[in-house]
Amino acid sequence: MKLMFASDIHGSLPATERVLEYFAQSGAQWLILLGDLLYHGPRNALPEGYAPSEVAEKLNAQASRIIAVRGNCDSEVDQMLLNFPITAPWQQVLTGRQRLFLTHGHLFGPDNLPALAAGDVLVSGHTHIPVAEKRDGIIHFNPGSVSLPKGGFVASYGVLEHDYLQVLALNDQQVIAQVAINP
Repeated sequence: MKLMFASDIHGSLPATERVLEYFAQSGAQWLILLGDLLYHGPRNALPEGYAPSEVAEKLNAQASRIIAVRGNCDSEVDQMLLNFPITAPWQQVLTGRQRLFLTHGHLFGPDNLPALAAGDVLVSGHTHIPVAEKRDGIIHFNPGSVSLPKGGFVASYGVLEHDYLQVLALNDQQVIAQVAINP
């Protein structure tokens, strides 16, 4: 199974178009969106190409292939524009070998873990900082932000393929971080 992850779009049309272009080329079965899709939020600057309704239209074209969770900037008003559910605070994907616990990161995260077993994967966004590492038996994965990267990182997204989780740069698909999920 191949999965693609994107987080913290914050209404950026150019970032959305790039993500969807890579998704179409990737062969991934699902696009997992980790929240903060349409609104930029009160603490963030407007991202490049801020166009929430156009972002919604672009994402709706892939609605049947999207799994999403709610971010701290997402609301019921956003849900009214989207044809796929975004109000769940978390989701789970079972790969056959482990569980991927999907969340935005403001409710559950590295400092507030849900009940996970050794080898499970916490997949979150929220910080806009890419992470791919194993800590105390749990794999932590954050694809960063496709529109408003922080911490000196570039815009990025994630992929799960061939037992590896990778964070890739949105501009050139270079690997920023990587962790094996089935060593």
